[in-house]
Amino acid sequence: MEKKLALKVSITTILLNIFLTILKALLGFYGHSYALIMDAVHSLSDVLSTFIVIIGVVLSHRHSDKNHPYGHERLECVASLILALLLLWAGLYMGFSGLQKLYMRIPSNPTSIALIGAILSIIVKEWMFLYTKKIALKIHSSSLMADAYHHHSDGLSSIGSFLGIIGSLLGFPFLDHVATLFICLIIIKLSFEILYDALQRLVDHASSEAIESKIIKLVLSDQDVISLDSLKTRLFGSKIYVDLEIGCLETLSLKEAHTIAHRIHDQLEQEIPLIKHCMIHVNPKK
Repeated sequence: MEKKLALKVSITTILLNIFLTILKALLGFYGHSYALIMDAVHSLSDVLSTFIVIIGVVLSHRHSDKNHPYGHERLECVASLILALLLLWAGLYMGFSGLQKLYMRIPSNPTSIALIGAILSIIVKEWMFLYTKKIALKIHSSSLMADAYHHHSDGLSSIGSFLGIIGSLLGFPFLDHVATLFICLIIIKLSFEILYDALQRLVDHASSEAIESKIIKLVLSDQDVISLDSLKTRLFGSKIYVDLEIGCLETLSLKEAHTIAHRIHDQLEQEIPLIKHCMIHVNPKK
């Protein structure tokens, strides 16, 4: 189900991005707007990044095997890392090009036709952002969420293109290049945010305080649990592994202690779908 939703979103956004890339490139060329042409390059990077997301989602949903007994969820984080580096490259390339044209004092003289591409891009990209973000939250996909914010950055860059074109039309020919630099900064900032999130998921970072609070509440609500002695959580891609130590009466039999641990294990995985596996150790208490 999760994989099907992610693929549906990805295919939809790929088709829309191909359309926007061609449209903005043509209108930027015929409308003499360098910012809109660079915006088209950004949309092209969206197409490539979505292919990366598809690969990451498909690979991360592969079943566990002998060589990967814990599954393949971290491959989605690898996809996010590649996406972040792709974004960083696009941002630096665009920024260098804009600075070069400003330094060489090459004026930009866009026409009003270029505005059509910028306006349409703003509308479509914001819709893509909201749509992709909604599904990413629903299926807890880090790479799909990264792609959603990639769409958002493209929408913001189109706003920059729009303002640059308007400024140039009003008699400030270098504002089109300034808009290119604005777009570049947005993309670079976003790339670092995605990179940071992906690295956090790769280094066994603990889950959120909200998740841990919910775990504690569920465990202590069990009538046979005297204490919660230890709780450790770690992110594994978009999933969570949990290690627990609980205290129960020392007079319990091994079978009774196992039943309690198994009951808590099942409840946690049922109440918190993000938990992929929960390991529980029972400590004897007087």
